[in-house]
Amino acid sequence: MTKKDIEYFRNWFSDFCRSFYTDNQEDLKNIRLKEIHTFKVCENILRIAKSLNLEEEKTLIAETVALFHDIGRFPQYQKYKTFRDSESVNHGILGAETLKKTKVLDRLNEPDKRIIEKSVMFHNAFSIPKLEDRITLLFIKLVRDADKLDIWRVFLDYFECPVESRANAITLGLPDTPEYSKEVIEHIFRKETAPHLEVKTVNDFKLLQLSWIFDLNFAPSIEIMKERDYVNRLISHLPQTKEIQEVKNFIDKHIIRL
Repeated sequence: MTKKDIEYFRNWFSDFCRSFYTDNQEDLKNIRLKEIHTFKVCENILRIAKSLNLEEEKTLIAETVALFHDIGRFPQYQKYKTFRDSESVNHGILGAETLKKTKVLDRLNEPDKRIIEKSVMFHNAFSIPKLEDRITLLFIKLVRDADKLDIWRVFLDYFECPVESRANAITLGLPDTPEYSKEVIEHIFRKETAPHLEVKTVNDFKLLQLSWIFDLNFAPSIEIMKERDYVNRLISHLPQTKEIQEVKNFIDKHIIRL
C-alpha cells in the first residue's frame, strides 16, 4: 500500500459521504456527525501508530481501516434513521459488505484487502475475535481504541453544546431520565465491558462508555484518554449519587495503576 492509495481513499470517502447529504437538516446533522467522527478516528489511530513506532505501510493500512470503519453507518442511517444496531443492522458487517460492493479496495493486494475488511467487520464487536492472524488482530485493536477515543468526544460534545446543535441519533433513542441500572455498574466493578442489551437509559449509556476503559489495548490510548479527562467529564454528566462516586473512585484507582 502507498501514499497514493490513501489519498485516493480519502477523496473517495469524501465523495461517498456527500452522496448521503440531504436537505433534511436533522438527517444531514447525523450524517455529518459520522463523517467528522471518521476523520477524528483517523487522527487518533495515526497518533497511536506513531507512538507505537509502526512502520509506514502498517500506518497507511491503519489509517485506511479508520477511514472505512464506519462506512456502514451511512447506508444504515439512510435506510433505518438510527445508529442503533439492535434496531437495524450490524454496522460493522454492513461496512465490510459495502467495501466489497463498491470495490473501492480493489486497487490493493488481496492480503491488505482482507485485513481492512475484517478490521471493519469486527471493529464494533462486543469483544475482540479469536483470530490466528496476528496482523489483522493488531489493526482490529488499533481501530477499536481509536474509535472509542472519539466516541467519548462525540458523546461529551453532545452534552456540552446547545440543545439546538445536537444530533439526535447520538443517544440512540434512549430515554434521558435520572435512572441508571445497577447491572451496568456491576460490570464496571468486574472490570468488564457492559453489554448494549443492558443499556436502558442515557445514563446507562454513559456508564457503558466508562466500562470501555477496561477494553483499551494500547498504552498511548490510555494516555490520550487521561489527557482528555474523559472519565471526570463523563462522571460529571451522571447523577451525583453515592453509587456513582464509588464508580468514580474505583475507576480512578484502576487508572492510577495503568
